[in-house]
Amino acid sequence: MKAEAALVDRWRELATCYNTVACALDRALQDAHGLSMSEYETLDRLVDANCEKRRMQEIAAAMYLSQSALSRTVARLEKHGYVHRGLCEADRRGVFVEITDAGRRCHAEARETHLKILAEHLTPAP
Repeated sequence: MKAEAALVDRWRELATCYNTVACALDRALQDAHGLSMSEYETLDRLVDANCEKRRMQEIAAAMYLSQSALSRTVARLEKHGYVHRGLCEADRRGVFVEITDAGRRCHAEARETHLKILAEHLTPAP
């Protein structure tokens, strides 16, 4: 039973840590850049992909969002001019997302805020 209790305790620690960091990121990104954590993460995945565009399915698979939540997130980013969506020529069911220059600028500005919050919460104490 001790091993089970330790496992559950570890899970609870991880969940608490994630929730604390996620809330701090959401507040800081919203206040400083008008972005939710999901919107920033979507831009970050597009920048990290290091390619012209990425399929929505690939982004959703790499993130914690469902397909429908990602679709809503991308719609908000598109409304602000940070991304463009387009259909895949080879497979009309596929949707590509492409980051714009404005999206790259927004991501670059928000990146400092993102890193600052991560460092505050995840850097081990000396």
